[in-house]
Amino acid sequence: MTKPFVKWAGGKSRLLKELYKYLPEYKTYYEPFVGGGALFFAQAPDNAVISDTNGELINAYQVVRNDVQGLISKLSEFANCESLYLDVRTLNPLILTPIERAARFIYLNKTCYNGLYRVNSKNQFNVPFGNYKNPNFCDQSTLKACSKALAKPNVEICAVGFQSVLDKPQEADFVYLDPPYFPVDTTSFVGYSKNGFGEKDHEDLAQGFEQMSERGVKVLLSNSNTEWVQERYKNFNIIEVLGNRSIGAKGSTRGKVSELLIKNY
Repeated sequence: MTKPFVKWAGGKSRLLKELYKYLPEYKTYYEPFVGGGALFFAQAPDNAVISDTNGELINAYQVVRNDVQGLISKLSEFANCESLYLDVRTLNPLILTPIERAARFIYLNKTCYNGLYRVNSKNQFNVPFGNYKNPNFCDQSTLKACSKALAKPNVEICAVGFQSVLDKPQEADFVYLDPPYFPVDTTSFVGYSKNGFGEKDHEDLAQGFEQMSERGVKVLLSNSNTEWVQERYKNFNIIEVLGNRSIGAKGSTRGKVSELLIKNY
């Protein structure tokens, strides 16, 4: 079972056993909030469309697929050093080559505090150094395994919003939706991009869920256990599971939390 090559806030590695209980048979797998891609990589489907609005993340996926050895060579040049980290953080990714850009992204992801991806109003990455003893930012075996999964002929990688994807799946396809969660409280993290993900986005997603259901698409959604989510998806199958909160700054804000899996089958 292949594991993700990046850490990701809200990643589903620790929830895979629960997710696997509810995986249906399908023709093509869709994941429009791919993030770290834990469920995708665990399955390594032959037919898939994975996407995200985070351009840095999607560039990394494409480089891992297209030139994993070149990426490994570039990553091997880095070191676990705060001064280097701060220098790399200041680089403008848009003027780098795709490989340099992907290496910067993975290095920052593995050495920054808590593996967060956070940008400021100018879309500049601003997470502090993580001070980890030995972060594995050049995990060759994982990168190569991920490259193999991504390089299958019928796997498509797109840098688009979910709205551009949800009209594509048809009957016999399966869509896994793992959006930034509906906030439970004011400390909830939803800022994967500078634009965030608000209630209107959740409503648009719910409408897309309903429209896919009408077309016979099998859909599974992860979200927070809140009154809004419970009410909005009350006509579908709602399953409560215990997930892991792992992005709080204090240890007291981490641990097991109630989450929902919502499916239309």
